[in-house]
Formats: sequence, structure tokens, C-alpha cells
Amino acid sequence: MTVILLNLIAFALLLAVLVKLHKQQKSLSTRVFTGLGLGVAFGAALQALYGADGAITRETINYINIVGSGYVSLLKMIIMPLITVSIIGAILKVKDSGSLGKISSLNIGILLATTAASALIGVLVSNLFGLSAQDIVQGAREMARGAALEQRLGSVEDLSLADMIISFFPQNPFADLAGSRPTSTIAVVIFSALVGIAGVTLSRTQPELGERFERFMDVAQELVRTLVRMIIGLTPYGILALMSKVVAGSNVSEILELANFVAASYVGLGAILVMHLVLIGLVGMSPIQYLKKVLPVLTFAFTSRSSAATIPLNIDSQMKNLGNDPASANFSASFGATMGQNGCAGLYPAMLAVMIAPTIGINPLDPGFIATLVAIVTVSSFGIAGVGGGATFAALIVLSALDMPVALAGLLISIEPLIDMGRTAVNVSGSMTAGTLTSRLTGGQDKSIFDHHEVVKQETAKA
Repeated sequence: MTVILLNLIAFALLLAVLVKLHKQQKSLSTRVFTGLGLGVAFGAALQALYGADGAITRETINYINIVGSGYVSLLKMIIMPLITVSIIGAILKVKDSGSLGKISSLNIGILLATTAASALIGVLVSNLFGLSAQDIVQGAREMARGAALEQRLGSVEDLSLADMIISFFPQNPFADLAGSRPTSTIAVVIFSALVGIAGVTLSRTQPELGERFERFMDVAQELVRTLVRMIIGLTPYGILALMSKVVAGSNVSEILELANFVAASYVGLGAILVMHLVLIGLVGMSPIQYLKKVLPVLTFAFTSRSSAATIPLNIDSQMKNLGNDPASANFSASFGATMGQNGCAGLYPAMLAVMIAPTIGINPLDPGFIATLVAIVTVSSFGIAGVGGGATFAALIVLSALDMPVALAGLLISIEPLIDMGRTAVNVSGSMTAGTLTSRLTGGQDKSIFDHHEVVKQETAKA
């Protein structure tokens, strides 16, 4: 117990370093990356001293996780209130339901298009690295995971695309606000949009009541945004704890055994990120400046492995740093956390399918196979929210649609956390890209915000 206490004292000192940086008024980005670096170092030290599976490491991480999981829980707490007030407020200001349809359809279209491109990238890197399921040795844990996936396949096979779409509609808004279903986020988006449209109608038919409702929503928006700013200020501490946990619990030997797949995954994820930056450049924005502005959000997504928990940071960064309009920011962050995920629903299932194909006599370079795979990945990515479970269920849907053995997806359980970090960051990058492109193309982006931040940074550097 004494050793664990000393470890926690050391962790507390690292938290104190971040507190000091805050008092010195260092930027949030600086504090976030400092927390990331300190977390890597502290986690590595724990693993080196006590081992990844050691009792002391596990017990220390259990206490450190209070900070990490507590922060993630606070972020999840504000997701539904933030989406609700932001979308209602945005519609009340726009007062045009037609533009709302354009914004939502553009966001969904971009998410699906980039997911299809991500699947193609997955096919390319898998063949480039010569990945094959035949080369992976099955251990007890992998076999158990494979058996569990086969048992869960039943919940996926009977789920049609129509069922998935029906599940998006709100039935009980209070239950959806509590996040009772995998599709609750989209249901809340639809509910909020309907309330916003009703508010616009009220302003036209009963101006006095409409004005009162708008004032109420202004107060609600400012209250929620203040709460969001308070919680976002805790990001460096959350990242320190989350990164410590990830590094301390990583099994280096198992990662090395599957290093080829890890390398291929991150090459593919890097290629998707480059694709996002190219798209940003095509609409006349500086890709480098854009990357600097979104990097803290992607860093949190990387460490937390939760697209949903990143929604508040996502929306806040799109509006404050990129100048995206509230509707585009909210729709892209909400939709991007549940559908069209470039990493989990695009790259990963495609890579697994290419790996498994040779084991059942399919040529992974056959154009017909590739076209079918990309089509299935794109369609299934639209309905991942209908079943929940992220990359695992995305893989189940794609592999079962291709009549491939789903149990082989369990072969990668030992490196799942490591590659899931990168996948989540790319998922969030895809949603932010969709929001930015939509805002830019619909004329809703405040370009002065993006440009102003650039000028301020340049002037500061000169000073």
C-alpha cells in the first residue's frame, strides 16, 4: 500500500505541474500536450517498475482512473444539453428549415463519401503490407473473443437498413436525453431540430411568445456554454490520467507480435487524415493552420477512445476556432459520433475483410470484391449507431454481409486498444472535416474567426 501511495503522490505532483501552467496562463493547447507527454512518461515508468499486469500497476491505475473516467463522465454529462440548446438556438437564428435540410444532408453525404474513401485506403494498405489472417497465431484469449463475436452475430444479422433508420427517430425524448439507446444522440438531434422549427413557427404566429422563447434559449445556451468551458478547462488533467492508464497497461510483447498490422493501421489512418486536410485545402483554407486548431480535440479523442465524449470539445472547437456556424458544428459532431466513422466503420472493417479473404479463397485484389466491400462498408457505416459497439459491430456487419468467418476478428484483441486510439481520432477528424466543409460550402462559416486566430498567433510570435 505504501508503494501505491507514493505512486499517487507522484501523480499528484504531475497534476500540480499542470495547475501551475494554468496559473501562468499558458494556452490550453500547451497544457493539453504537456499533460499528454507527462502521461506517457508516468505510464511508462509504472510499467517499467511494476509490469503491465502487476498488482501495483493495476491498483495505482484504479485510483488514477478516478480523474480520467471522471473527466470523461463530465463530458458525456453535457453532450445532450449542449446538442439540444445549440441546435434549437441555431435554428431560431437561421429561421429557415430549408437550409437546415441542406446542412444535414451535406454533413451526412460528406461523412459517407469519406468513409467509402477510407475503405479504399484500408484495402490499399492491407495489400501493401501483405496482411493475412493466416499469419496470426490464436491464443486462448483470441479464441474466446472469436466465440463471443459469433454469439453476438445474431443481433446483427436480422437488423435491416430500414430498422436502423427507424431507430433514429425519437420515441421518448426524455429517455433519449438520458442516452438510453445507441441511437439516442441522433434522436436528440432530430427532436431538437423539430423544437427549433416549432419555435420559428411560434415566432411567426405569436411574436410575443416567440420572443420570450428566444430569450429563454439565449439564457439556456449561455448557461450550457459556460458549463462546457468549465469542463473543457479540465482537459489537460483528464488527458494526463487517461494516457497514464493506456501506457501503463499496454502489453509490449503482444503489440510487437502484431506490429505489421499496427503499422498498416496507422499508415492507413495517417492517409485518411491527409485526405481530410486535402479536402480542407480544396475549399480555400490553410490545412496546416486547420490542423493546429483541431489537434487538441484529436489528442483527447486519441487518449479517451470515445467519439461521443469528444462531442463537446468538437462543437466548441468548430465554433470558436474554425468559425463554423452552430448548426453545421452540432450536426457534424453528433452525426459523426454515430455514423460514417472513417476509422472504425471505414478503414478497420475493410482491412479485416482483406486479411480474411485469402483464407476462404478470395483474391483481395479482385475489382469485384473491392467494389462490393466498399459498398457494404459505406452502407453499414450509416447504421452502426443502430447496434452500438463501434468498430466491433462495424466489422461484424461487414464480414457477415460478405459471408466471412466473424470469429477471425477476435485475433486482434491484444492490440485493440492501441489501434482504437488512432481510429477514434480519425473518426473525430472526419466529423470536424464534414462540419467545416458544410459550413464553408453553405456560406455559414465566419472566416474572420479562422483568420483572426492566425493573425493573433503570428503577432504573438513576433513579439
